[in-house]
Amino acid sequence: MGEEVKVFRTWSSPFALRVVWALDLKGIKYETIYEDLSNKSPLLLQYNPIHKKVPVLLHNSKPIAESLVILEYIEDTWKHRPLLPQDPHQRANARFWIKFGEDKVFPAVRDSLLKQGKEQEEAHEAALESFKLLEEELKGKKLFGGEEIGMVDIALGWLANLVSVLEEVLVLKFIDEHKFPLLSAWMRLFADIPVIKQSWPPRDKLVTKYIAIREARLATN
Repeated sequence: MGEEVKVFRTWSSPFALRVVWALDLKGIKYETIYEDLSNKSPLLLQYNPIHKKVPVLLHNSKPIAESLVILEYIEDTWKHRPLLPQDPHQRANARFWIKFGEDKVFPAVRDSLLKQGKEQEEAHEAALESFKLLEEELKGKKLFGGEEIGMVDIALGWLANLVSVLEEVLVLKFIDEHKFPLLSAWMRLFADIPVIKQSWPPRDKLVTKYIAIREARLATN
């Protein structure tokens, strides 16, 4: 009898895509369970009672929550096709950039969507500053992982899709190809890798979703 591997996700969650990509890259078979976050299933609430959100990985009846925690679990459990370097310093450096993405890049992009006026301008500027550092990190490399997709690429992979969606929603430029040629090339390369490309959500639905999110947030301010 084979392993039980299930992924609780939504159609649009960029965090759940991290889990999907990692499993697909390692060739792990899994069952996908789509959640409606406006009507969360009893199983989701059972397996992630703290945050009550996706993604959740269920492995042999044991739940793991939070996308970056799940990535580490996947890496520790299925050691073939490693997503982190073997060298301790390089592994630490990869984890640094993963944390940088969570602590600096994502909040700045998120706030650019949810804020307006001066607050939005400040968030947009913070996003551009973080992109400058990612551009520098990509010097001499095609991918953050080098020649192959690594965990940093997976953690930052949402940029390859959502940045252009948010640029359309906000009529605001985040990643200009002339200012960020390496980051732009990485986005194109990453987005077009078959195991990544097959999992992108429909763009038109994403645009509609993020317009609705922005309008709802601004209406409450």
